[in-house]
Amino acid sequence: MKHSTTVRRYRAIWISDVHLGTRGCQAELLLDFLRSTESDHLYLVGDIVDGWRLRKSWYWPQSHNDVVQKLLRKARKGTRVVYIPGNHDEGFRDYVGLQFGGVTVAEDAIHVTADGRRLLVIHGDQFDAVVKYAKWLAHVGDTAYTLLLHLNTGVNYVRRKLGFTYWSISAYLKQKAKKAVEYIGAYETALAEEARRRHVDGVVCGHIHSAEMRDMQGVLYCNDGDWVESCTALVEHETGELELLQWTALPAQVLMKAAA
Repeated sequence: MKHSTTVRRYRAIWISDVHLGTRGCQAELLLDFLRSTESDHLYLVGDIVDGWRLRKSWYWPQSHNDVVQKLLRKARKGTRVVYIPGNHDEGFRDYVGLQFGGVTVAEDAIHVTADGRRLLVIHGDQFDAVVKYAKWLAHVGDTAYTLLLHLNTGVNYVRRKLGFTYWSISAYLKQKAKKAVEYIGAYETALAEEARRRHVDGVVCGHIHSAEMRDMQGVLYCNDGDWVESCTALVEHETGELELLQWTALPAQVLMKAAA
């Protein structure tokens, strides 16, 4: 699927929750996005590879390998690529401070926008009570979620054959579930508080697969979403303006803007 042969240039791009190694990963859409964009900075904000799933069963098609190769190629060509591991790829946290193929592994990062705002970049699982205090429960939830993604894959195969765009069952159910809404709200509040604690202007995170950008009492909260349910990325223009892009429809949709 191709959106355009035109390459869009941004100052910075943030993506997270790709979950390479799972059948739910929208690798082809991500490849299209990576081929269609260039940036000075590229932040991989955790859960790029799904170590949890790969330990249970090996799944690694060519498209997943292509994503890795494309990311490494960007680093070789001069893009500053920073990999901030999440909970599903937590094994990479053992390599914080090291570089692999030009990709720097970091626990978190501070990004300074063109207009001088300081943004904390962090995956966010450290502020998820389920992951932090009951990892076994998170794994149970991960298994149920994986089953839902299998169903999602079948539904979208039919939708593509009928000419429809990608649609996420899990994202739809998440929006409808009151508990999920409450959980997301608590997560967003915790990340905004961490930004205040670190005396930065905002935070960019992932983890909960829920793309969002809004002001939270003076702190800019940005969640770049995922490449399983929503296929979204956060981008910074040369002016410092931030946008959330969705890459599931033609042409790409701008979900949200934040004034520079």
